[in-house]
Amino acid sequence: MESTTERQIDLFAETIPSIEDIEKLSCLIHSSETSRIAFSKQVEDNMSGTGQKTLLSTGIGLFILGNDTEAIKRLEKAKDCKEKFIYLAFALRRMREYDEAIKNLQKALDYEADKVNITLEKAATYRYASNVDAAAKELKTLSNFENVNADYHYQLARLQEAQGLYDQATDNYKTALELFPNHQKALFHLAYRCDLSGDEEAAIDYYVQITSIAPVYVSALLNLAVLYEDAGEFDKAERCIDKVLKYHPNHQRASLFKKDIESSKTMFYDEEKEKKKDRKTQILETPISDFELSVRSRNCLKKMNINTVGDLLNITEVELLSYKNFGETSLREIKIILESKGLHLGMALEEKQFTITEPFDRSVVKEENEGLLSKPVEDLQLSVRARKCLQKLNIRTIGEIVRKTEAELLGVKNFGVTSLNEIKKAVGNLGLSLRSLD
Repeated sequence: MESTTERQIDLFAETIPSIEDIEKLSCLIHSSETSRIAFSKQVEDNMSGTGQKTLLSTGIGLFILGNDTEAIKRLEKAKDCKEKFIYLAFALRRMREYDEAIKNLQKALDYEADKVNITLEKAATYRYASNVDAAAKELKTLSNFENVNADYHYQLARLQEAQGLYDQATDNYKTALELFPNHQKALFHLAYRCDLSGDEEAAIDYYVQITSIAPVYVSALLNLAVLYEDAGEFDKAERCIDKVLKYHPNHQRASLFKKDIESSKTMFYDEEKEKKKDRKTQILETPISDFELSVRSRNCLKKMNINTVGDLLNITEVELLSYKNFGETSLREIKIILESKGLHLGMALEEKQFTITEPFDRSVVKEENEGLLSKPVEDLQLSVRARKCLQKLNIRTIGEIVRKTEAELLGVKNFGVTSLNEIKKAVGNLGLSLRSLD
């Protein structure tokens, strides 16, 4: 391996490293492509060994590399010990075999595994299995670790997020960081939570903290780059992507994102072309801030990502009134503005209905995929940027995504090739695809 730190943690030494050291080693291995390749070779060189220690080490090594099937095969043959059962549980959990994962975590206790850590991992496993009651029950047994153990507050925050208790989750992430300021996972999820709630300034702050801690945290750098690009800070966004590519030169998403940023930096304003835009287009692009609206109306529209007159044509009266704190007074204000320009709420939606010559034919989708169409977009686990762009199009389900063409998606502001490829891959993994104009 390249660094001194990596050489000090040797998975294939005579004595197996501690669980904490193995976790550090895993972070170092994934911090660069070079480290991952070197470690893969090290694992491969030891695969021919059949001794108990070699079976355990290579099993853990395969888990670190993401080869869970082979990891399980080798770990099952290794001598019983806490490391064997813990990493068997981790591999099984990643393969969604949650009951077996729980059984192996329980077995690890028979070999003097740390009870607190095992309880936290059991809580995490139940949470992954969507069994929030069982997860809460496990964490309740550790309530005496409140304001003492950072990992306890981190796992509690993750559970609260799964329950939709976002404010409580934020508080617990912050408590975890008070106890352990360099807790990268707590920092990342706190940044992500702030990002999702619209507090982009705080999100940037937390992502910057993560990226200042070694080793390289790729997901944090990519999310930070998205926020910088959205804010028009293209140089900062590019530096984030360059850092990813420095250590992961073949990172496909980062490479595509870099092209998007370079395109954004070279965009120029064509005055003649702008003058030729028809009056309707200019009206649709008029920002809401140009109109005299009450503070409540402005704040509600901002939270709903409605920034232009055109955005108002893509939403109905019912949708507006269903939003918290948005009442009849605000509705009247907006209707007066639109009527003065010969427009009305939901107008764009009505036009779309008239321009569609054929309804979406669900028969082209395989019958076994029918259930997928009604699933929420959140199930695709897309990046922040991709989700925001879909929100602007009022797309809430997978079915609504596959009704769109590539051109329709690329027509959304800040929606680039990176996000398009991400969505195509996500729906492709489900056996679906975007609508074609063929």
